[in-house]
Amino acid sequence: MAGTSDLDVAYVARLARINLTEDEAKIFQKQLDDVLKYVEKLRQVDVTGADAAAHALPVFNVFREDAPRDWFTATQALSNAPRQANGLFVVPKVVE
Repeated sequence: MAGTSDLDVAYVARLARINLTEDEAKIFQKQLDDVLKYVEKLRQVDVTGADAAAHALPVFNVFREDAPRDWFTATQALSNAPRQANGLFVVPKVVE
């Protein structure tokens, strides 16, 4: 696991072009060190009997049969559109 000297928050912030004050870098470095210590503590837990993806409740996927069906035609889909052009929906511009 990475130690405090292996990952320098101030260095990574400079690489990411994030301007951190010295105090902010110290705070984030301490928080990162705390997270890494906790991860190291988790690595010490014996999980030999646990399933790789254990859940409290049973997890299952519900799939419908993948069968071809009739869908709307383009004309039917556009029949209720407030505005349309060339077989497409016309919507207000949302990006400037």
